[in-house]
Amino acid sequence: MRFALSTAPQNCRWEDVLAVWKEADQIPLFESAWTFDHLEPIFSDRSGPCLEGWMTLAALLQATTRIRGGNLVSGMVYRHPAVLANMAATLDITSGGRLELGLGAAWNTDECGAYGIELGTLTERFDRFDEGMEVIVRLLTQERSSFTGRYFTLDEAWCEPKPIQRPHPPICIGGQGERRTIPAVARWAQHWNAGRPEPDAFARKRDILWERCADIGRDPAEITTSVLLVRADPGRLTAEAAAWGERGVDLVLVALPAYDPALLAPIAEALAPLAS
Repeated sequence: MRFALSTAPQNCRWEDVLAVWKEADQIPLFESAWTFDHLEPIFSDRSGPCLEGWMTLAALLQATTRIRGGNLVSGMVYRHPAVLANMAATLDITSGGRLELGLGAAWNTDECGAYGIELGTLTERFDRFDEGMEVIVRLLTQERSSFTGRYFTLDEAWCEPKPIQRPHPPICIGGQGERRTIPAVARWAQHWNAGRPEPDAFARKRDILWERCADIGRDPAEITTSVLLVRADPGRLTAEAAAWGERGVDLVLVALPAYDPALLAPIAEALAPLAS
């Protein structure tokens, strides 16, 4: 089992997020750390402080040397995918090839409504997501790219220089939707984050992922599976992580109860026996 951190930059100070990442960079157990892609705090007072995810991620990767980093996950509606592809290529280069490219269809109706961002129906947002994935992968892997869809168009477009990681930074898709999300994982992703599912639900959706991989001739072993755990006590966290490991989860993302770097060493020590 492998381990990472989730550090959504909401209701916090920049100095505290930075301190956590710098400490995590010194602890080999944590292979990656993740921000989020929201413009307001979620599941709390929307008026609170919230650092923009990509700018925060860029600064954090510059302040560290080893740990990988990503957004869990970037909503396709927030940026044109051609812009996002260029951002990803640049950040992979400036971080020395440490970017994890988290992508999703987006869901936050309050946030989109407040900013005048068109979220659309579920069908529309996943149609847009599928087109956006096509645009991003083409730009990151092809010399020049053309594409014509309902939402996005490319006409002999460039994305230069290309990212360090080839064919592109690992793509993480988050979500549990059986009809659209999981097939997208099978087609595009190297990492599936299931969020905080119920164990039985995770097993069922993982089986569906394997079926969708079989449909397109892809080995599901190519896809890392991960869940998010929110626990303050290292002992309880370790027990829960071990249970997920028995269910076949590859990577556990630990959401810290507070932005305190002193929490990391005890957590890492407790989780170390489970590491592989």
